[in-house]
Amino acid sequence: MKKGKNIMIVTIGLICFILTYVIFIQFKTIEETNITEIETMTETELREKIALWKERYEETNEKLQETNETIAEYRHKKEANQEAIELLDKELLQAQIIAGETDVKGDGIVITLAQNEASELLKSYILVHLINELNSAGAEAISINDQRIINMSDIVDIYVDDIAHYILINKEKVVSPYVIKAIGDPKYLESALTTKTVGFMDMYSEYAVSLERQNNIRIPKYSSKIEIKYIDMEGEK
Repeated sequence: MKKGKNIMIVTIGLICFILTYVIFIQFKTIEETNITEIETMTETELREKIALWKERYEETNEKLQETNETIAEYRHKKEANQEAIELLDKELLQAQIIAGETDVKGDGIVITLAQNEASELLKSYILVHLINELNSAGAEAISINDQRIINMSDIVDIYVDDIAHYILINKEKVVSPYVIKAIGDPKYLESALTTKTVGFMDMYSEYAVSLERQNNIRIPKYSSKIEIKYIDMEGEK
């Protein structure tokens, strides 16, 4: 894209140079005309000479107009290309945000979920349930203990023995308490989780669970490498 912009700038500069050169040649021709020769011309010859100069002037003026139109066209293309570049940059940024490739911040909610002595083992499916509820409520970015959650994130239980247990997220070990951050409409996110009986907060009330709205929540980018192994890009062989 940068190369195309440079080519347009060079082209416009070349056109301006050619225009300046043509006008210079016309002025030079007039300056080099022999004044004595004009004085000795007959009326017919003088009329022919004037007609010739008029023709040259009109040709030069026509070239000037064509050049101005060409410059205007290149300027329009340059502006259009700039708009296209800005649009592509915006779409690229949105794609990077969706893929979790950039740090993000915004308003949303923070849920703290922990196991207590009276509760059963807090397993990975509970976190998966919470993530699904947040996504359904329009969350634009989610993290668990600062591990960015994307559609390729793995959330699995790891058992050391009958008692010791932790959860693996994005191949990183995380333990209770689990701090889940979600960026989105705070009111809508909170409402989706606090619906009586069927909302997440009521369904898992046996655990130590709390929810609060926050401004300027910061969620880091996805830390692991995304590898595409089995998808064939359309058009490629």
